[in-house]
Amino acid sequence: MQCVSIFPNVSAGGDYCEQSLQGALLPQLITNFSVGHSRYSGLRPVAPESHRIICSLNGQDRSFRPRQSSNSATGEIPLPILLASSDKAVEKAIDIGVAIGFKRIIDMPAAEANSLIARLSPPPIPSVIAWSREYSGGRGPLIDLSQAVPGYPAHPEMLRLLGEAASSQAMTGYGPIEGEAVLRDAYALHVSEVYRAPIQAENIHITSGCNQAFMSVAIALAGAGDTVALTNPFYFNHETTLAMLGIKRALVQCDATNGFLPDIASAEQALAAGARVLAVVTPNNPTGAVYPPALLRELFLLCRKYGAWLIIDETYRDFLAEGYGPPHALLSEPGWEDTLVLLYSFSKSFCIPGHRLGAVTAGPKLLAEITKVMDNMQICAPRSAQHAVAAALPILADWRAGNRLEIARRADALKGTMSELPGWDIAAIGAYFAFIRHPFADQSSTTVAERLAKQVGIISIPGSYFGEGQERYLRLAFANADVASIGLLGERLR
Repeated sequence: MQCVSIFPNVSAGGDYCEQSLQGALLPQLITNFSVGHSRYSGLRPVAPESHRIICSLNGQDRSFRPRQSSNSATGEIPLPILLASSDKAVEKAIDIGVAIGFKRIIDMPAAEANSLIARLSPPPIPSVIAWSREYSGGRGPLIDLSQAVPGYPAHPEMLRLLGEAASSQAMTGYGPIEGEAVLRDAYALHVSEVYRAPIQAENIHITSGCNQAFMSVAIALAGAGDTVALTNPFYFNHETTLAMLGIKRALVQCDATNGFLPDIASAEQALAAGARVLAVVTPNNPTGAVYPPALLRELFLLCRKYGAWLIIDETYRDFLAEGYGPPHALLSEPGWEDTLVLLYSFSKSFCIPGHRLGAVTAGPKLLAEITKVMDNMQICAPRSAQHAVAAALPILADWRAGNRLEIARRADALKGTMSELPGWDIAAIGAYFAFIRHPFADQSSTTVAERLAKQVGIISIPGSYFGEGQERYLRLAFANADVASIGLLGERLR
């Protein structure tokens, strides 16, 4: 058995080793050690002043403290070297260490993170952006179609309102958990106008973005071991939210030949099997599919039939086609508060994703439960942004309508570009996204997306990130790019 010294210029040998280093201070020794044994995954000091050393053998950490007895005649501090090639030898060395200068403190099993979190993949957006760092720039500017970020700046008046509110001393304190009254009132009026249904401030809860809205609602409606149904493909943050909460996931299949609209029979199967909630996104992320009002009513009635909740994430509602009308009539259904929850984001429409502002529309009884969650999650959403958006809702209506038309032009530009590319097909498109079928049947969506980012400077998201059976697809957030940039896709994808 070969033993390896952890200190430079100190020999070692045998099943365990003992060496005393002359004329050296213990903190320096702890700080300046080296390790050469392949069986040890690491050796490190724990605060030099504590005079402790940790080593790890076969994945188990052990902590030691050298005994600080010194030779009264010379002032030397004995410091044996305890590295061995087997657990048995290590135990033997530790046991006799009391006599030769080391004292065993405790066996230290490694602390571990929550397994529900640890088993999740890293956040997807940074991973795909990382691929683009290898792009040489040889095909022109990078075209980022990954994260759904408004491809134009916020209105100057929006910035002025944000700055004015942020400079107010009143905004530095805690606000109401449910949201500022001024925004709840303004948004309730806005929702009433959009849906042509009477909605009151008591139906509105303001959150820090729509992701937080979904998480707070999910916690309020389902517990660990319960089941929530998502469409396949799904928005990945919805899926990971459920996973980290220990909530089971059922999948409602969406028909690719029908624009990725959810299959009613599949939805009923999930609800009949016990799903407590059905969560959908329309306009959809990732596909862009817009769910017709009649389909949403069918889903609503199914949920009512099985005593389940229907969550509709309407983050991209403001980008429905001109003249589309109300997205649905569910807020006019008698007793809708016992079945329906609507989620919304102010980020896209007002171009302020960094200010994190979203909203929940639901019955007062459910909002009381969500308030309990929010009190533990963040207490209140950012106050200055709430006041700014409340003022901006009416005065920036025309600007937002103009942006909707701009996004429609970008969608038309993408349709035109893709129509000229053999093998590339738009499976679904709407609002911010297009779900594109790529021509490489023998390659995974991750392989295709990585190659596009590195070789031609197009950042997209692999279809596999959004669920099972999506390897032939890529998500393009076309709203990020202007018409000219979208026009460059053709030459790069050929």
